[in-house]
Amino acid sequence: MRLCRFEQDGKAQAGFYFDKHIAPVAAAAKAVQGKTDRKLSLGNGDDLLPLLPHGKRHADAKLVAAWLEKHPNAVGELAAKGARLRTPVPRPNKLFLLAGNYAKHIEEGGGIAVARAKTFPYVFMKPASTALNHPDGEIPIPKVSPDHIDWECELAFVIGKTAIGVKEADALKHVAGYTVVNDISDREFKPNLDREERKNDGFFDWLHGKWHDGFCPVGPCITSADAIPDPQKLQLTLKVNGELKQDASTALQIFPVAAVIEFISSYVTLEPGDIISTGTPAGVGNAKGTYLKAGDKLEAAIEGIGVLKNRMV
Repeated sequence: MRLCRFEQDGKAQAGFYFDKHIAPVAAAAKAVQGKTDRKLSLGNGDDLLPLLPHGKRHADAKLVAAWLEKHPNAVGELAAKGARLRTPVPRPNKLFLLAGNYAKHIEEGGGIAVARAKTFPYVFMKPASTALNHPDGEIPIPKVSPDHIDWECELAFVIGKTAIGVKEADALKHVAGYTVVNDISDREFKPNLDREERKNDGFFDWLHGKWHDGFCPVGPCITSADAIPDPQKLQLTLKVNGELKQDASTALQIFPVAAVIEFISSYVTLEPGDIISTGTPAGVGNAKGTYLKAGDKLEAAIEGIGVLKNRMV
């Protein structure tokens, strides 16, 4: 089951996501109820969490999704006209991302990958209220530092059940679903070029380069966790203007999803709606001195989820 948020006639709604159509949740529930005589309660809002695993309406949502899969013609009839996709979780309490979670990406940047047993996940945050961007949204190139903007296709997961002190073996039980993140990065942002160098300038230059407005598109949907039993078997790709730049598998992650949950939840309570993005594989532009410019079209795709499309402006 894939779910999305979309806007139609100025109203945000929840929808069942198909690659070419969006079936509004409320309309789909009404249609299925009329065909099956089963009373369904999916609501009229745009919050996806109640419809995903751990949500109160998940069972009903799953039933409707299964019916829609068997009746593709009904999907076309229900499809929202003029719908605009919106980011699946509009205001997550926390937006965590990982750095250096694929060995070949570390190596293409000149680093040396360390065995999992001898290190820990590097976790940072983006400001959700300003960094989040929509599927099909425009990504603004920052005037303050326009020349070294890069792409990073990443698998992200959404927490569905509060997690604190969770062990890796039980961690996936706390996931509501999976989505795609493009962790747009400014590789050479250096505030105040006339500054006096300090010991930690390099670290903060790197971190500041992650925080620009619109630098975290998410979507196009959330795939229910019960539809992806193993998130470490997913193919992910990224194209720029149709040219393949990244092509890898989540099997190559140093720290798999479950290990990331164990690590973060050991010192931070993870709450429903929190988004955690799990790092990018090799193939970023910075490795070859190639950067994004206005008009470039990005397509970040993950198997079983969909294609997140954005354009640089």
